[in-house]
Amino acid sequence: MATDVFHRTAYAEQMAQQLLQPSPLHMNVRSGVLLSGIRRVGKTTFLRQDLVPALEARGALVVYVDLWADRSKSPATLVLDAVRATLQQMQTPGSGLLQRFKGLNLGAVGLTLGFQIEHLGTPGGATLAQAFSELVAKARVDVVLIVDEVQQALGTEDGTSLLHALKAARDAVNAQPGTPGHFLFLGTGSHKSLITDMATRHSQPFTGALTTAYEPLGQDFVQWQLQRIASAPGVVLPSAATAWAAFEALGHRPEEMLKALVQMQSSPAPADQAFPIICATLASAAADVELRAIEEFGELGQAVFDFIAQGSETGVSGLFGEEAMANYAARTGGKVPTSQVQKLAEKMISANLIARPGHGIYTVADPFVRKVWLERRKLLQR
Repeated sequence: MATDVFHRTAYAEQMAQQLLQPSPLHMNVRSGVLLSGIRRVGKTTFLRQDLVPALEARGALVVYVDLWADRSKSPATLVLDAVRATLQQMQTPGSGLLQRFKGLNLGAVGLTLGFQIEHLGTPGGATLAQAFSELVAKARVDVVLIVDEVQQALGTEDGTSLLHALKAARDAVNAQPGTPGHFLFLGTGSHKSLITDMATRHSQPFTGALTTAYEPLGQDFVQWQLQRIASAPGVVLPSAATAWAAFEALGHRPEEMLKALVQMQSSPAPADQAFPIICATLASAAADVELRAIEEFGELGQAVFDFIAQGSETGVSGLFGEEAMANYAARTGGKVPTSQVQKLAEKMISANLIARPGHGIYTVADPFVRKVWLERRKLLQR
């Protein structure tokens, strides 16, 4: 294990167990799992450094794809490239991937597939359903496809076709009587509303999939970070309690935490006084991008966002109700049509500023941005 990476072994083991050996009450994981979490909180690191190894240790064949790895390529191209690369390794005698499945006695000859890998997903070539069905049948393993930032596949014909192809693969493998393995789809995303829609809208191929929130890093990460840095000569560190409170203020973002610790080394003030101020400054700067985006929606957009932010962190209803509409009118200086607010809300959802976790329920997409917004609002009212 890499010593410069904080490992979440227990969390990964729990998730791997739920995916590969679900209890009778949680068999819906085989319909697909959609994991949501805001960006820059360690989600991708967890997937690659902890979850993939945990799944592989349980005998699964894992294909990992990050749809933000190469923005010049379409989601379908990225997924097909990753699947082709894995199949190529399974066909190559003596490959490192084949060595992991020694019980199959395939190391010397490789896996023989009844289709040409290079034509996978092309007109006249094998479909993903055919490829995964043959792979599971011959390798006799569970196959887990992890698609990071899966919401990137939405909104285009190419991406929609990809998701339908993956659903067809899931159905072809998992509905096979006596299948020696299963096809498991795990999609992760930072756009909460789109992830929710993928599981709840009947027009989406993965409707009915299990949705779950990524667990943010906790106090054990903060302790690990402090201990790791403490060995450096002359380093100045805050107390564990101060560091944890500051990490929460930073929205549980590990990169921002490290940045704050670096900045504190040049501060003349005592560590427990300087660190919260540094973190508050960094938190405000990190939220500025989203806050500027809110301002671009004008006075009405800010009023709508404020109405949502003032409500519960888990969501607020009545966005188009009489009280809310009166509030918008007071803020903008004139009566506002409900249709205008509805269109504005949809645009703010698309911009990932607000989310709609349920019918008629709206939340701020990033709790960290909500916190900074409310703090600034409080300062302005003084």
